[in-house]
Amino acid sequence: VVYTQSEILQREVYLFERLDSPNREPMKHLKAICFLRPTKENVELLVQELRRPKYSVYFIYFSNVISKSDVKALAEADEQEVVAEVQEFYGDYIAVNPHVFSLNLLGCCRGRSWDPAQLARTTQGLTALLLSLKKCPMIRYQLSSEPAKRLAECVKQVITKEYELFDFRRTEVPPLLLILDRSDDAITPLLNQWTYQAMVHELLGINNNRIDLSRVPGISKDLREVVLSAENDEFYANNMYLNFAEIGTNIKNLMEDFQRRKPKEQQKLESIADMKAFVENYPQFKKMSGTVSKHVTVVGELSRLVAERNLLEVSEVEQELACQSDHSSALQSVRRLLQSPRVSELDAARLVMLYALRYERHGSSGLPALLEELRSRGGSDRYRKLVSAVVEYGGKRVRGSDLFSPKDAVAITKQFLKGLKGIENVYTQHQPLLQETLDQLIKGKLKDSQYPYLGPNTLRDRPQDIIVFLIGGATYEEALAVFNLNRSNPGVRIVLGGTTIHNTRR
Repeated sequence: VVYTQSEILQREVYLFERLDSPNREPMKHLKAICFLRPTKENVELLVQELRRPKYSVYFIYFSNVISKSDVKALAEADEQEVVAEVQEFYGDYIAVNPHVFSLNLLGCCRGRSWDPAQLARTTQGLTALLLSLKKCPMIRYQLSSEPAKRLAECVKQVITKEYELFDFRRTEVPPLLLILDRSDDAITPLLNQWTYQAMVHELLGINNNRIDLSRVPGISKDLREVVLSAENDEFYANNMYLNFAEIGTNIKNLMEDFQRRKPKEQQKLESIADMKAFVENYPQFKKMSGTVSKHVTVVGELSRLVAERNLLEVSEVEQELACQSDHSSALQSVRRLLQSPRVSELDAARLVMLYALRYERHGSSGLPALLEELRSRGGSDRYRKLVSAVVEYGGKRVRGSDLFSPKDAVAITKQFLKGLKGIENVYTQHQPLLQETLDQLIKGKLKDSQYPYLGPNTLRDRPQDIIVFLIGGATYEEALAVFNLNRSNPGVRIVLGGTTIHNTRR
């Protein structure tokens, strides 16, 4: 995720090994750089390694704070004095986008409380992030969530214990860490997406920037797995937040540009200068050709899935469920789609989940009938169980915020006007709850009664440096919201993190 292999090769690193791979050959002519999480297992593996070193010198970097006792254990194992240095290099998280990070943890809670191992891992990830960004923040958390309060306390404990590490130059307005709980908004991860990055994750799945295309009909061998990273793919960087329609146009332009630059087949390489020019331009051409074939394949596959699964129609009904409050129309729409053979089982279940979350307390709820409909599709019982699990996880009883109704007259008017203008895109009406929460926070209006500070101090000024963390996972729709907030509020910097990055399947 951080570095391509070719970039690392340019730094004269020629061999990549895992510390736990059993049959490594001794290569005493090589120096070793070890980059490890400071876990008990890793320290133990390193102790074994140092007792019988395979390389001439070791430079050891831990991605987080390491205890004195572990350093002592390593020193005692290093009888041959092969260790040149031991450093802490805080990088105990995955940087997904320039403003988004993840800890790649699935299922961090059991019921309403933390799994202790995951709580420890999340605390480490968050404190490493703060150290790498050199922030010692004030902390606010979602009051309705017990896990949010626990995590806030754990992070605070580390900051207090390692106070020397957190002794950064004070800024006028201290940074703020806001800890939220996914269960407050279970709607966002269930919606189909229409911007490039979010759509790729929803339909194909992004795993550490890698996309698995092996299921694509007739795919060539070198495109079975592709990497999409804004760091070294200009087209992706420029298009990741654009809507699907715009990407189609941009792909066409990219193709045309590529056609123009193609080296002529019959190009006469007569002089040395011709050959030199050809050789110089060839890597650029090769790189561009790779980029073009990759994006054409990805976008082609997205189009195929949208058509095959009838996603335009499905998405329109999802947006209606998430953003409007006309119960009878919504119920009819969901029923109509459940009866369509073109709607996949996942999409049918997703619609019933959204309906259940939206109209869970409605007087004439059609949920029992919809669940029956799901069953008669011949689907597995698993999806029906999941519907009630989703409501239990993110239903009205659990939520600390009001997910659906606009809070005041102004908001209601805004919604009405939005409806009149025939909103620019029926498929992207939905705004995640996070958007509103951060908007309130930036304006200094986020209620202390719902999002209290940890400890006696509060911020007098509006926050400028905000790190927001979602227990239970963030989404690329929220990443887009944060990207837009950063763009429209100069002077405010927001970083979004989550225990994972969700799509519907996750």
